[in-house]
Amino acid sequence: AEVEVAASASVASMYFWRGLDLGDGTPAVSGDIVVSSEGAYAGIWGSSGDTSTGYEYDLWAGYGGSVEDFTYDVSLWTYMYPGNDALDTFGSLSELIISIGYGPVAFTYYDNVAGGTGYEYYTLSAGYEEFSGKLGYSDPGGDDDTYTHLDLGYAYNDNLSFTLSNCKTKTVLKYQ
Repeated sequence: AEVEVAASASVASMYFWRGLDLGDGTPAVSGDIVVSSEGAYAGIWGSSGDTSTGYEYDLWAGYGGSVEDFTYDVSLWTYMYPGNDALDTFGSLSELIISIGYGPVAFTYYDNVAGGTGYEYYTLSAGYEEFSGKLGYSDPGGDDDTYTHLDLGYAYNDNLSFTLSNCKTKTVLKYQ
């Protein structure tokens, strides 16, 4: 089997996650390395910018593929925060992510399987050429923090993209 290795780096005007500015407007630098082979993949991603939990790195593994115009993907992610004793252990905050799609449209379900209870997140996304849209819904398990957000994106080229997002508390513009 052929093994592929890919890497990327990003500079953003804020740490923008699921319709929320987690960095209180501070810029963020991030990067990742992904290894894949025949639909299976694993990787590591790291970032600055989350002002409440500090520096972050994520580990993940999954499997995805397609059958004609249908796509599928299942992955397990764990989020780690060095220096934060409660969240610096492998598996202390983890999600199962399941995605299915048809053509340019996809539905993704995120389920917190460790590090909290009841949190779920859902997205419905679509894209056409350099334009994209995503509707996200966060359900933190019955409290008042449930919110919906809409992201509209434009990829100017492979190195520069823009996202306009509206969420529960404010509208923000992210440059990446």
